[in-house]
Amino acid sequence: MNKKEKSDKNGISIFIDSIGHFISKNWGFILAFFLTFVVSMAIVWYDANTTETLASFAIEEYEIGQVADKTIYATKSLPEDMRYPVAIEKGEKVIRKGFPITEEEFFKLQKMADSPLYVDYRAFCDKILYLLLLSVLWIVLFNPVLLRKKVEFKEVVLECVLFVIVFFVTSFGMKNAIFQNQYTLPVMIPSVFSSFLVAILFGQTSAIFFGALLALGVLGASSFQIVPTLYTLAVCVSSARIVMKIERRIDMVFASIMQAILSVVFIVFFKVMFNSDFNDAVFVFPGLAFNSFISGILVLGFLTPLESIMNTASVFRLMDLSDQNTPVLRKLLLTASGTHQHCMMVAQLAENACKEIGANALLARVGAYYHDIGKMEHPEYFTENNIDSANKHTDLNPSLSVSVIKSHIKLGVEKAHQLRLPKQIIDIIAEHHGNSVITYFYNKAKEKDTNVIPEDYSYPGNPPTTKESAVVMLADVCEAACKSLEKPTAQRLEKFIQELINKKIESNQLDNSALTFGELTKIRDTFVRILAAYYHGRIKYQNQKDPDATGDSESSEKDKSFTTDEDKSSSSELKSDSNSKDGEK
Repeated sequence: MNKKEKSDKNGISIFIDSIGHFISKNWGFILAFFLTFVVSMAIVWYDANTTETLASFAIEEYEIGQVADKTIYATKSLPEDMRYPVAIEKGEKVIRKGFPITEEEFFKLQKMADSPLYVDYRAFCDKILYLLLLSVLWIVLFNPVLLRKKVEFKEVVLECVLFVIVFFVTSFGMKNAIFQNQYTLPVMIPSVFSSFLVAILFGQTSAIFFGALLALGVLGASSFQIVPTLYTLAVCVSSARIVMKIERRIDMVFASIMQAILSVVFIVFFKVMFNSDFNDAVFVFPGLAFNSFISGILVLGFLTPLESIMNTASVFRLMDLSDQNTPVLRKLLLTASGTHQHCMMVAQLAENACKEIGANALLARVGAYYHDIGKMEHPEYFTENNIDSANKHTDLNPSLSVSVIKSHIKLGVEKAHQLRLPKQIIDIIAEHHGNSVITYFYNKAKEKDTNVIPEDYSYPGNPPTTKESAVVMLADVCEAACKSLEKPTAQRLEKFIQELINKKIESNQLDNSALTFGELTKIRDTFVRILAAYYHGRIKYQNQKDPDATGDSESSEKDKSFTTDEDKSSSSELKSDSNSKDGEK
C-alpha cells in the first residue's frame, strides 16, 4: 500500500470516527429531530391522501366541456359506492387528450380524486423536500454560536412538539371551509401560545429563532400562502419581545391583551398591503384577538408543570427563587450572616452590570444570591462570618486551608442539585471562581516548598461560559477585594477594579464568556459607581462621641482595620497582591 492510499484510508477513518463521536454526543438531539421529521412526514402523507388532487394536477384544473390536455388512465379499480355510483376499471381511459370532458368523465375524475388510493405524489415529495431543507435550517440556527448559549435537550424537545402541533393545525385547518382563506387561517394557528412558552422558558433569542422556523413551517403547511406566514412571524417576534418585560404572573394578562391588539393590527396591515377587502373582519378580528388573549392564559396554566418538569430558569421561577424568605437564603442569613451580606452586595453589582451590557440581569442577581451557599457547611472558615473570633486558618497547613476553601464550590453545587435549582444557577455556582489560583495560600505553601504545583491550589471549576456567570465572578472578586482598599474614592476604586479585571483576563478566566472589551468597560464603570456610593464618607455629627474612647484600645484597632475574607490577620499582605482577593474567600 503506497503513501497516498494510506493517507486516504487514514482520512476516511478520521471522518468516520468524527461522525461517530458527533452521533454519540448528540444522539438525543438527532433522535428528537428525526421523530419530528417522521411525524411531519406522516402529516404530509395524510394531507396528500385527503386532498382533491389527481395525477399531480388539482381537480379544479378540469371542468365539463374543457378539452383535455392529456390522457389520464385509471391505475386502480374503484367499485361503485353511495356517493359515486359508478365503477372504474384499472387501465380505463378516463379522459382523452384533445377531446372535451363529458359529465360522466368529470364524475369519474372526482371519484378518483376523492379516493385515498390516489395520492398526489408531486405535492407529497415537494413538502418532504421542503421539510428536509427546514430541518437543515433548524440545525444551523440552533447552534451555540448564533444562540450564544448551549442548546439544551429539553428545549429542543419542547420546540419539536410545538412545531408538530402548529404544522398539524395548519395542514388540517386548510381542509375546513371556514379557514381555507389565508386571512381566516391564522385564527386557529397557536403561534402566540408557542412563542410565549419558548420565550418565557428559554429566552427571547430562542423564541425569535423558533418563530422564524414556525413561520416557515406554516408556509409549507398552508400550501405556500404568504399571509399566514408573515402573520406567524410577526406575532412570534412581538410576543417574544413582550414577555421579556414581565416579572410577575399577573403581568401575563396584560401581555396577552397587548398581543391581542397587535395581532389585529398586523392583520389589518396585511389586508391593506395586499389590497384585500374587510368583508370577513367580523370573524377575523375577534378571532385573532381571542386566540392571542387565550394563549397567554393557557401559558399561565402550562408554565407551572413545565417549569417543574424541565427545571428551567424562567422569569417566574427566578422571581420565586429571589425571595429572601426561601429556606436556603434564610439559613444562609442565620448561619453565615457575613456571607449573606456579601451575596446581597454581589447581586446588586451583577444585576446592574448585566443591565448595562444587555445580559440577563435577573439571572445574574439570583445566581449571585446562591453562589456561596456552599459556605453554610463550614461558615467559621470564612472570615466574613467570624469578625470577632480568631482566624481558623492560623494553625492550619496551607494545603488543608485550600481544601476547605475549595470545598465550598463542590458543596454549593451539591446543595443546588438537592434544591433542584435551574442549570444556569448551578453553572454560576460552579464557575464563579473558575479555575483560578488561590494566591494567598499558594504563596504561603511556596514559602515552605518551592516545588508546589499551582493546580493543587486552584479552584476545581471551569471558567465562566456565559456573560452572567462572568459578571458574577467579577462582582464577587471586586466586592471582596475592595473591602481592603484604604480611602476608597472613585478614582482609586476605578484603578483597583481595572487591575482585578485585567488579572482575570490574563489568567484566561474570561475567554469563554463572550464578553467584549467594551462590555468590560461598562461593567467596571458600573462597579465603580455602586461601590463609590457604598463607601462614600459621611459628615460627623455635632457632639458625637467616640465609642472607643472609654473602651479597649486593642478592640478599637480591631474594629478600625479592614480585613479580607481569607485571613484576617494577614490583610496587609493581601493588599499588596490584588489577585489574592479572589482566593481569600
